[in-house]
Amino acid sequence: MAYVRRDVSTLTSAERRRFVKAMLEIKRRGEYDEFVRIHIEHYVSDGEGGLRTAHMAPSFLPWHRKFLMELEKALRRVDASVSLPYWDWTRDRTASSVPWTSDLLGGNGRSWDRQVTTGPFAYRTGNWTLKEGVTDGEFLTRDLGRRRDPIALPTKSDLEWALSDPVYDVSPWDSTSPRGFRNKLEGWGSGRGSAAWRTHNRVHRWVGGAMVGGASVNDPVFWLHHAFVDLQWQRWQRRHSPHRYLPATPPGSGHSQQGRVVARHERLPPWDVTPDQLEDVSRVYRYG
Repeated sequence: MAYVRRDVSTLTSAERRRFVKAMLEIKRRGEYDEFVRIHIEHYVSDGEGGLRTAHMAPSFLPWHRKFLMELEKALRRVDASVSLPYWDWTRDRTASSVPWTSDLLGGNGRSWDRQVTTGPFAYRTGNWTLKEGVTDGEFLTRDLGRRRDPIALPTKSDLEWALSDPVYDVSPWDSTSPRGFRNKLEGWGSGRGSAAWRTHNRVHRWVGGAMVGGASVNDPVFWLHHAFVDLQWQRWQRRHSPHRYLPATPPGSGHSQQGRVVARHERLPPWDVTPDQLEDVSRVYRYG
């Protein structure tokens, strides 16, 4: 029977406690840090060589869908009642709203070093020491809204801009793709500065701290953010059926993306699953 992913703002106090407890337990077991390592390993940009799966590629959405499902499996081994909530950042838009509460994810980082000092994932609790990352920092950091150079979270109209595109993705299948739902939702815009960060990417920048870069999984909000992104893929699928994941076949000889992107029926590393198999997950979970 499919389980339900719910809006984090609707969770009861008991449900919040169970979610936090399960997260802390998989961190204690060392399982959580493996998820951080996987994301760092697969955070490959346009400018690097080799296969891209997690970002700047058509497989951005199925890759993270599978990633969230694996995290959920780990949580549900601890507590079968737990599933990932999602954070609707078009509605809960301030540093004092859900999920930035002391009983859930804790609040903003302090001004001088961005260290999160409130909530269950604060370094001082002793339960959330960062062990995998691109720096040597051991504590979780945030800069909600960016104090020195403020930016706003994406709006409902920003989401609609992505959702209204009926084509999943287009060549050249990277961060420069001029059209397509995937790149509009992932949020690689043109220009410099904050104008270049849209939708999904802008949320990472708005949270700041650990959420910027390949080690963004170190902040538990990563999962709530990506659950909401995954929900947008489901909404796009319903709106634009029968449009599907693209490319359907691998880019041909001489194409700049040959061997660099995953086609619909190709294996999606590091798992033995294809984008085609991840397009319908209704038997696993649904959104409430």
